[in-house]
Amino acid sequence: MSAALIANLEKLIGGSRDGALLRYSLGNEHLKAGDPGRAVARLREALERDPHYSAAWKLLGKALAESGQPGEALRAYEQGIEVAEAKGDLQAAREMSVFARRLRRQLSEAGS
Repeated sequence: MSAALIANLEKLIGGSRDGALLRYSLGNEHLKAGDPGRAVARLREALERDPHYSAAWKLLGKALAESGQPGEALRAYEQGIEVAEAKGDLQAAREMSVFARRLRRQLSEAGS
C-alpha cells in the first residue's frame, strides 16, 4: 500500500497542491516504508517550505535517528523544540524533549 501511496503523492509534486504538508506526508510514507534516507530528504523539503512545522521537525528527528545520524537527529529535535514552544505547541515540544534526552544519553554512552 505504501508504494502506491508514495507514487500518488509524488505525482502531486510541482503542482498546485505542492507544499509543506505534501512533503511531510511523503516523508512519513517513506519512513513507514523503511526508507529513512528518502524520508529525511522530503522532510527537509517540508521544512524549507514551512520552518515552523513542528510535526515535520519531530518526524525529521525520528528519520535521522533511524538512518543512523543521532547527532543530526538531536539537532533536529532541538530546533523542533524551539519552534514548537514558540508556537505554543507544548505537546510536540514535550515529546521531542523526551526523544532528545534519550539521544543525549545514547550519545554520551557511545562516547564513554
